[in-house]
Amino acid sequence: MSLESYDLSGRCLCGAVTLRARRGSDVLRACHCGQCRRWSGHVWAAVGVLDLDVNGPLRWFRSSETAERAFCTECGSALAWRKIGGDETDISAGCLDAPTGMVLEGHIFVADKGDYYPIADGLPQWPQEAEA
Repeated sequence: MSLESYDLSGRCLCGAVTLRARRGSDVLRACHCGQCRRWSGHVWAAVGVLDLDVNGPLRWFRSSETAERAFCTECGSALAWRKIGGDETDISAGCLDAPTGMVLEGHIFVADKGDYYPIADGLPQWPQEAEA
């Protein structure tokens, strides 16, 4: 794939992992499920991408029966989530280079959110996954 075909780029905190991708679903949502909160340290905001091209010390961890998560083995940055056998990979919005041109569209798994924070931005909220 040519460089012009990628419209997103990013990196981990230390810069050892770099990535390029093509936007997929183009929907940016914040996930409040227990796994995402433990993995990211708070809330996981991500966007679905296609044709993910990664360079550097990335490691995939199978976090459940149906999904796996990727992180930099050097600095530990949480970078990606994907459903096993799925078409898209969700990339951390925080690792993407600006400008992304994206706006947060809502919150998923709010039934599982932490008790230490409110969600008060007025965006749509779904108790579990968002409806397509």
